[in-house]
Amino acid sequence: MPRTRPSDAAVEQRRHDILDHVIEHGEARIDDLTARFGVSLMTMHRDLDDLADRRLLRKLRGKVEAYPALTMETASRFTLHSAEKEALAEAAIKHVEPGQTVFVDDSTTLFPLVERLADLDGLTVITNSLRAAKLLGDGVTVVVAGGRYHPEYDSCSGPDVLALLERTRADIAFVSVSAVAVGRLFHPVQDYAELKKAVLRAANRNVLVLDHSKFGRTATFAHGDVGDYDLLITSEITPTEEIEAALNAGTAVETVEHVEEGQPYDS
Repeated sequence: MPRTRPSDAAVEQRRHDILDHVIEHGEARIDDLTARFGVSLMTMHRDLDDLADRRLLRKLRGKVEAYPALTMETASRFTLHSAEKEALAEAAIKHVEPGQTVFVDDSTTLFPLVERLADLDGLTVITNSLRAAKLLGDGVTVVVAGGRYHPEYDSCSGPDVLALLERTRADIAFVSVSAVAVGRLFHPVQDYAELKKAVLRAANRNVLVLDHSKFGRTATFAHGDVGDYDLLITSEITPTEEIEAALNAGTAVETVEHVEEGQPYDS
């Protein structure tokens, strides 16, 4: 009987598990990973090539290494939840009007929104994300906030980014975060925590976009709370205590329908 090919969701989950293992141990031999995850050497090389292409780990001769700055919280950027992120983007794009100046940060949660921004007329988009800038194409005026480049995020941070934010103004800013615990926001890298605080001062309206997996977690550096934002857009399965924390802080909340991973999102 022919072997059943695993679903795309199953492949993504395996790659996420491989990444978690490498980050936890700092490095791993490729043959050890092959045995641990019960796949062929060719399949493991495909998985590792994919992760290396995403700049989530370094592939060397016979082994792979995690980026030094990459922590378990950073790895949460590489998640499944793609259908949920599409639903979040559909909700978020409704808050953008043609001709506005929009800020988006480097959060992978926002990339589906960035793709939708490319279809609106007359936008100026400010971003510290090189990938976001590429996704926007030629139809949008793009201002890249350049500074110290972090290959694991494919984005910039530091004093130069903060200086640009001080001298620009956005009509609306969209930000996601690495971790949330009862309304408190966290990031594993201090520069990015400072960047997210600076964005709040640079926009007339601030929107926090979070998939449900970000809740109930912490990272090293706190950078405010959900009450700093005008609007939270999240999933209907986000924990009730987190929704209540936002509402109690005076933040409006929009929830989107949760779609099980592997199921297509129907907009």
